[in-house]
Amino acid sequence: MAKQIVMLGPPGAGKGTQAKRLSEKLGIPHVSSGDIFRENLREQTELGKRAEVYVNRGELVPDDLTIAMIRERISRPDCDDGVLLDGFPRTAPQAEALDDMLEALDKGQVDAVPCIVLPDEVLIERLTGRRTCRAQGHIFHITFNPPKEAGICDFDGSELYQRQDDTVETVTNRIRVYLEQTQPLIDYYQQRGVLLEVDGDQSIDMVFDEIISVLVGVQGA
Repeated sequence: MAKQIVMLGPPGAGKGTQAKRLSEKLGIPHVSSGDIFRENLREQTELGKRAEVYVNRGELVPDDLTIAMIRERISRPDCDDGVLLDGFPRTAPQAEALDDMLEALDKGQVDAVPCIVLPDEVLIERLTGRRTCRAQGHIFHITFNPPKEAGICDFDGSELYQRQDDTVETVTNRIRVYLEQTQPLIDYYQQRGVLLEVDGDQSIDMVFDEIISVLVGVQGA
């Protein structure tokens, strides 16, 4: 089964949840680009200090810094038997840099890219239905995980509210931006023959089973 894996999926697809489960199933690290940024910033590594300059200015961290952080992470011993990347690459140039990186580290190549796909209307329903607890940040969903009392957190009784980034307008824009930015990356991996589409409009367990199913037989490192 594949060992060098990139997970793709739009906001609301449950990509992070599936990546964590898949990591445990395959026994390889789940490497999230967001976690790597936070780790480098928190520990004030040399790369973190350089990235912090851009973060503090509200600018995107340049590709070379992002790639350097990823390279450092997948160079660690726990990635010797494979890695599950989540949030990187985001663009075709980053995917090319990842290919070069894996080759230089003698780790083979990306051999499977599960891509969770859902209709836009389903993504919008999932994301706009989220409600957040003002006190502790507990998460509910008006359809899939409703509180016992509408608008009230089950755990601390505080108000549940809809975050600005969960409104229909913001969510619709997030999906549009994702599709615009990610389509070249999807095309890249499709041309390589490693893209594996997965129907995300199912239960969490069924999506996971389908991911495992499409990965079975893929030749990995």
